[in-house]
Amino acid sequence: MGVSTIKGKEQSSYVTRFGSLENYEKGGVEIINDDPRHYAFSNVFEVASNAKPYEKIAVGKNMEYVLEAIRAEGTSEWRTAAHDEFALVMDGEVEITLVKLDQSPLPADAEGSVALAGEPVGRRMGRIVARRGHMTLLPAGAAYRFSAERAGVILQQTIAGPDTQYRWAEIAQSL
Repeated sequence: MGVSTIKGKEQSSYVTRFGSLENYEKGGVEIINDDPRHYAFSNVFEVASNAKPYEKIAVGKNMEYVLEAIRAEGTSEWRTAAHDEFALVMDGEVEITLVKLDQSPLPADAEGSVALAGEPVGRRMGRIVARRGHMTLLPAGAAYRFSAERAGVILQQTIAGPDTQYRWAEIAQSL
């Protein structure tokens, strides 16, 4: 960060750095008037670089909602959820294929996504090619599958489910 002067006033300037699996810098957070033990800080790229493809590793949590860091590499299994989910591509290019299920295997109040056995039965909704910065809705009652030719990173917003992995001790940044 530098300081410049415009019309007699000091102006701070900031540099935005975009990370990737190949090039990231572990950052930090400044806690003001609070206890740092209330927070867990991690680097999404670092978590994904140490993960197996399509593991769902929680990097943030607010009540039942989680942000999961996912290493996108190869083709995932088919998944579905009884609630909307959102996938934000942080690095790489990810193809998302969607199928509107004829019948959901989940009750309406099920939490988190679950893997489907085999191919989903239903109407094809289409496919999305998402790149860095693109966010995609994964609608309730639909099946989805991710595919990436080279390793990338997805940050998925969802409700914690049976496949959500909590590795706070491994990923938390100590202050």
